[in-house]
Amino acid sequence: MAVHPVARVVEREVRVYRRMWRGLAFSAFLAPILFLVAMGFGLGDLVDENAGDVGGVGYLEFIAPGLLVASAAQTAAGESLWPVLAGIKWMRFYQGMIATPMEAAHVYGGVVVWNGLHAVLTATAFLGVGAVVGAIPSWWAVLAVPAAALTACAVSAPIAAFSATQESDTGFPVVLRLVIQPLFLFSGAFFPISQLPSVLEAFVRVSPLYHGVELARAATLGTYDASVFAHVAVLGAFTAVGALAGTRAFARRLAA
Repeated sequence: MAVHPVARVVEREVRVYRRMWRGLAFSAFLAPILFLVAMGFGLGDLVDENAGDVGGVGYLEFIAPGLLVASAAQTAAGESLWPVLAGIKWMRFYQGMIATPMEAAHVYGGVVVWNGLHAVLTATAFLGVGAVVGAIPSWWAVLAVPAAALTACAVSAPIAAFSATQESDTGFPVVLRLVIQPLFLFSGAFFPISQLPSVLEAFVRVSPLYHGVELARAATLGTYDASVFAHVAVLGAFTAVGALAGTRAFARRLAA
């Protein structure tokens, strides 16, 4: 049976990851775990003693799904910047891919799908540790893994499209520092966004990370309601719009 070209791109990313995972383990997995332990137990004890709870639950249980999704989004953003430009311009291995029957759309799709699968790996490991330390109160938490994967795709799709239009990486640190990092801090991972000024809260509500965090939190707490459909729809819209732009950008750039 023929293997889909997108799966071939994913296979290539898996092979690369198998050689590099030790160097990536800290930023993708160990750092979020340290955040969870330090803030969940250290800061969390202070919050629970003085505020009682956050959003009706203990602070450790509140931030666990936020860190799970936020770390997946950060990793997906980084993997959609420098590695994409390397494939297009610096090392040009994407050109080698499209020299086969593979098309530019397959290359782009493989990049986004791999980032979603990478999120599955890191989110599953994080969820296991979170369960051990008592941060995961519901068995519905297994659904936080696909929530992290969908968020990773929603972040990766537009950023990979942006990367394909760039001639240098000058703007990449700006994307991380002025877009991804503020979203990491203000998208509800560490505190309810209702604490933000109304203008900033409105901005956060249209970000993919906020919807991913809310979706994962509903899973880990077992508090699903109709709002999950809106969260999934927003994440799907970011992925779809990013895919439309990314397919065109990859095709245009790789044909040059």
